[in-house]
Amino acid sequence: MQDALFSGLFGALTTEHRMNIIANNLANVNTHGYKRDTLAFKDTMASYAHDEIREPLMNLRSAPLFPEPKNMARPRVAVSRLDFSQGSMQFTGDPLDVAITGENAFFQVNTPNGEYLTRNGHFVLSSDGTVMSPQGYPLQGTGGNIVIPPGTRNVLISGDGQVIADGAVVNQISLVNVDEPQNLEKMGHNLFRPRENVQVAQGDAYLTGARLEQGFTEAANVEVLTEMVNMIEVQRQFEAYQKVMQTADTLDRAANEKIGRRQG
Repeated sequence: MQDALFSGLFGALTTEHRMNIIANNLANVNTHGYKRDTLAFKDTMASYAHDEIREPLMNLRSAPLFPEPKNMARPRVAVSRLDFSQGSMQFTGDPLDVAITGENAFFQVNTPNGEYLTRNGHFVLSSDGTVMSPQGYPLQGTGGNIVIPPGTRNVLISGDGQVIADGAVVNQISLVNVDEPQNLEKMGHNLFRPRENVQVAQGDAYLTGARLEQGFTEAANVEVLTEMVNMIEVQRQFEAYQKVMQTADTLDRAANEKIGRRQG
């Protein structure tokens, strides 16, 4: 019964981990540019000693010395993946709100820990006119920080990132293309950076067809209905694994009692 108990325990821990991811996705359904997390599973083969033995037979009628090979597959969590699919466009009318069209393109912001990437296109102005993220990280342009001159009345942002203040181009929003987004990791505040010891090739996203839409923000790519269905499924799975563990424990207790009676 130990195998059943451990299988139920692992299944319960896995569903708990999956529930945490679903809850985090739902909590960020209103976060601009949020990318949902998903879980991937794989089968692992449990091998036994006789699985690797192929004894020679004297003739066709000889009985095998060892049982037939039997590999047992058990699912394991393989990796947590990010879904970088495009979110829907939400109109805000704010001239500093910019949405990216293109899945592998990112804004660059300068943080105390270096430059990070983000899909959150909701920006604000600092007291000196620097365009910044809500957390206070300057948005990067091809000429460094993007600064809007004092007294500017009209700010336009073109599809190729040109920032135009009262008819004068002041900078161009830097838009980075990433060759393999799965090599990025979340750092909090809707920021991404390359995983440790992983080389991520970056290029000009405008050259690959990415564009900006002023006055819009990209919504989170989280489908509330889908995540709620997944949550119900995980709850049912957790209950099933609990019953497996309870049943295994009951059978173990009954077996121990019978053995104790016979020995007595």
